[in-house]
Amino acid sequence: MTTLRIIPLAAAQAHIETVTDWLWQAFGSATSRPFFASILTSSLSGADLPVTWVAVDGERAVGTVGLWRCDLISRQDLYPWLAALYVDESYRGRGLSEQLQQTVMAESLRRGFGDLYLYSACAAYYERFGWRYLGDALDYPDKTVRLYHKSLREN
Repeated sequence: MTTLRIIPLAAAQAHIETVTDWLWQAFGSATSRPFFASILTSSLSGADLPVTWVAVDGERAVGTVGLWRCDLISRQDLYPWLAALYVDESYRGRGLSEQLQQTVMAESLRRGFGDLYLYSACAAYYERFGWRYLGDALDYPDKTVRLYHKSLREN
């Protein structure tokens, strides 16, 4: 029996090192671990954004996602962002990614946001969940990524 829950990182601080390592290894470079640790620390500060959630099964962290003010420095005109979605390899293919996305969408609506953005290097993944591909954008310093939009008013 699964005991899967998605909870704010603030209520699951024992998992901060695991989440930091996931984000660093999945999205970072050799020297960027402190950057990801800083984002997670910011999500514990009580500020409006960023917010980080952790999916836990029993006591084990199995995924994470964030709601950030900005996730793509070249597109600071867009706000807010579904960011840093990561699912542990052993939990992939079970619908957890969609549950994490739904968590961010529900919180975004609760806060009065009508739109969400994200970027990804993956093609044809987020479209399955109703995200609309807007075109390519640049991640720092020169990496081309796919930019997506989700209208929360359509749900």
